[in-house]
Amino acid sequence: MKNEVRPVRICMEEGSAEITVERSRFLSYVRPVKTENEAADFISEIRKKNHDARHNCFAYRTGKDGMSCVKCSDDGEPSQTAGRPILDILENEDIRNVCVVVTRYFGGILLGTGGLVRAYGKAAAEGLKNSLIAERESGFLVTFCLDYDLYGSVRYLAEKEGFTITECNFTDKVMLQLLIPSGKTELFLKEAAEKTAGRALPEEKQEIEYCMVNGKAVYF
Repeated sequence: MKNEVRPVRICMEEGSAEITVERSRFLSYVRPVKTENEAADFISEIRKKNHDARHNCFAYRTGKDGMSCVKCSDDGEPSQTAGRPILDILENEDIRNVCVVVTRYFGGILLGTGGLVRAYGKAAAEGLKNSLIAERESGFLVTFCLDYDLYGSVRYLAEKEGFTITECNFTDKVMLQLLIPSGKTELFLKEAAEKTAGRALPEEKQEIEYCMVNGKAVYF
């Protein structure tokens, strides 16, 4: 039995959460970041905001592929009890382009190593629940330059499949741009050509990666 391939997930919008464990407060902050510098700026921002806290622990995954730069910190907590549990959440869910900072305000009760691992992991997970995380997809931006009598047919085929129309301009011809998932592109182009006697052929086909956010495509 083959291992199931988990989809890559991208942090698109920030979020936060707070939990209390044995009177200690754990404040979780999540932000999309693309570079190590962006992550460092975010961590510095939270440290300044919570300058009176005992610990500001963090983990992030950044870089061109969303995980070429990976780092975590316990910030004074016992080794492997804070930053590592936060990073484990990000790696287990394969969430990329993200930085999570968990601030702890000590409540006077020692949690032990196991308690700290569970608390930091739970705080990170709660912060991510309140963020916008979207699956990364691959596809093509396909551009048609159509005579007006073909526009309705091609648009109908695209809407029937649920493809996103990213651009549509009307001049002497109709410029129609569609976002089509990779696995459906060739079949759609074949059907469009057949339905229009070979007149609806793409002028441009650009391979992209994207996430759908609130019904709109965000490209990488």
